[in-house]
Amino acid sequence: MNSQLEDFNNYRSQMNGRIMASDNLVLKRLFNLDTNTYSEGTLPVKTKEMLGLVASMVLRCYDCVKYHLIKCKDEKVSNEEVFEVFAIANIVGGTIVIPHLRKAVEFWDEINKS
Repeated sequence: MNSQLEDFNNYRSQMNGRIMASDNLVLKRLFNLDTNTYSEGTLPVKTKEMLGLVASMVLRCYDCVKYHLIKCKDEKVSNEEVFEVFAIANIVGGTIVIPHLRKAVEFWDEINKS
């Protein structure tokens, strides 16, 4: 596994465990709602993950961008599809999204090496 990907997954797992250990009902429900939102429904998971990626890029949440890129990889989103998603995010979000585009492309390239 590549270091950037491994670091992200390890940190996310460690901190999610810590958060769940707090046994806070609201946080548990929030995490459950997030999980259920991206589950198969009328829209397929692949579409939902691409929508999540657009929203994350527009909101400029780099951890979320990484997460959705990993999920897009899991859902077999093609290189061409992900670059269309990047284009939509940049049209919706404007040029302020370009720095996140660069990082997203770098991370996409890394996860595609594994």
